[in-house]
Amino acid sequence: MTDADGSDGRELVIGSAEQLWQPSSRRNFLRLLGLGGTVVMLPSLFACNSDDNSVTGTGTATAVTLNLSNDTGILNYAFALEQLEAAFYTAVVASSAFSGMSAEQKEVMVDLRNHEVIHREFFRQVLGSARVGDLALNSSTVTTITANTATILKTAEMFEDLGVAAYNGAGKYLTDSANLLVAGKIVSVEARHAAAIRDLREGLSLSGTPAGTRFAGDDVVNASGLDVKLEPSGVLTRVAATNVIDMTKTSVSIGTQPTTKPGTDDQGPPSPTP
Repeated sequence: MTDADGSDGRELVIGSAEQLWQPSSRRNFLRLLGLGGTVVMLPSLFACNSDDNSVTGTGTATAVTLNLSNDTGILNYAFALEQLEAAFYTAVVASSAFSGMSAEQKEVMVDLRNHEVIHREFFRQVLGSARVGDLALNSSTVTTITANTATILKTAEMFEDLGVAAYNGAGKYLTDSANLLVAGKIVSVEARHAAAIRDLREGLSLSGTPAGTRFAGDDVVNASGLDVKLEPSGVLTRVAATNVIDMTKTSVSIGTQPTTKPGTDDQGPPSPTP
């Protein structure tokens, strides 16, 4: 017997991002967890749109200008960052280096890809016609940062730590409590990602990995138990420095800065070493 959402009662098939937000899908997901059923995500969920140049870096050049004076602009800022993370992990899973990873590393990479794709598509659906365009990645940079396991995990740590700092820095500018709730849920997932990556880097004793950073070291959590945060301008400066965005195809800038609000001093995560 097949349910209305395409499942056979013990298998839930997810073929689109929109389906992830349907109440019936969420109910079946929770039910299957209790029954030991299977959740299948079809490749179509991770496929790029026909005009999505997020990995190949081809297509018409576009300029993404962020107006951070309102919630729509802040959500577009988050959408841009989620595009980068989703594209990175999609490239990781498709890379030749992925086949050489351990079972644990592969599991984490696939989980992170799935989460980031869902985050990206959530913002795409919420923003609708108000969303910014798709970002183009520098294909040469993508090839370099997915060349081997050590580089992949180092890059993942950078992206995840920066993502947490970005949400921490932008949250105070959201005025709608529903938007703040969603941002809080997403940043908590990003923090779990960061902890998982740090655990892999130290726990598997990869060459040159610094000790004492499993879960989170004092490089990102201060003596008061508070995580680092960065204002949007600081985050975009760091993203630009990675050369991960193909600036000949896509430029990202802030058109209108958010209204200044009190908060802790900026302190971004350090670059992962080695």
